[in-house]
Amino acid sequence: MHKIGIVGCGGIAHQKHFPALKRASDRVEIEAFCDLKRERAEEAAREFGVQGARVYEDYNEMLEKETEIEIIYVLTPNVSHCPISVAAFEAGKHVLCEKPMAASVEDAETMMAAWKKSGKMFTIGYQNRYRADSQTMKRLCDDGEIGEIYYAQAHALRRRGVPTWGVFTDKSQQGGGPLIDIGTHSLDLTLWLMNNYEPASVTGVTFDKLGKTLQPKDQGNFLGTWDPKTFEVEDAAFGFITMKDGSLITLDASWILNSTEERCASAYLCGTKAGAELTGVGGSDNLKLYLNKVMGGKQVKIDVDTSAGGVDFFDGDSSNPEDMECKVWLDAIEGKGELTVKPEQAFVVTRILDAIYRSAREGKPVVFD
Repeated sequence: MHKIGIVGCGGIAHQKHFPALKRASDRVEIEAFCDLKRERAEEAAREFGVQGARVYEDYNEMLEKETEIEIIYVLTPNVSHCPISVAAFEAGKHVLCEKPMAASVEDAETMMAAWKKSGKMFTIGYQNRYRADSQTMKRLCDDGEIGEIYYAQAHALRRRGVPTWGVFTDKSQQGGGPLIDIGTHSLDLTLWLMNNYEPASVTGVTFDKLGKTLQPKDQGNFLGTWDPKTFEVEDAAFGFITMKDGSLITLDASWILNSTEERCASAYLCGTKAGAELTGVGGSDNLKLYLNKVMGGKQVKIDVDTSAGGVDFFDGDSSNPEDMECKVWLDAIEGKGELTVKPEQAFVVTRILDAIYRSAREGKPVVFD
């Protein structure tokens, strides 16, 4: 039975990890909960912890006292991913850290060094890889059905979808806005599908047109109103990513954009044999997989059925991405399989996101060695 400690008992813990760990209660026990708001940790301990689960406000104290815990979940705002993960590695723990790996490439480098020194397991919470449509598209790519993929679009577009809870609009805590929040998922999916992690250069642009100016009566935000006075991050960000093999990825990410459609955690690939599209979440045609190619001399668009099985780790469609993420993670710790999200891959995602922000600030491309 794996003994787990949780650092961060907020939204992502309750939306994803606590339910998944509860459904895996035959394999795990949550022994300790840490949060800056003690009452939040106490509530989580009562609902999801073992009898007598301990509660902390300081993760260092938890790591010092909880010597029997082997796995730490880091579910906190982006800027704290690095110090908590590093401390957990130094305490000899395996670490699952929520996406993105870090708020800056410097922090990500520090985390990678601590992980390699520790000899422990490390993964990042990119759960969209475990969707049935994503898994099916990955197999199409790996089997050569798309051919050489030389152009891709990574979409994370919301018309009005500003998260109005937590610290999402606080740059000091998150490091950025929609790019680092939801753009990270789309970029991760696209790089993974292409199996290409060697960027050559990045050009980025960010916009601050609406978040700091729209008053509540004019916002139309489906997640509630936000305060423009405390909106410190970008409305939207766009990246032009050239890879070392000459292929190109365009990335768009927004919480607020006057677009005609919404596409989140979405990817579109163009190859020498065919094209494929994951419509992603959001919009009226969500979680669809399309394959477009020429058959019998005619252009065809195929709606690929991903509902009945087709997922590497489960039979049928009974399990959701959160459960798959949890199972693959625990299996990897037990030596029963490989990680789906490898630290080296997640590091490249952060490296590119950091370069987009840097390019936007400096007004020029960022060229990698």
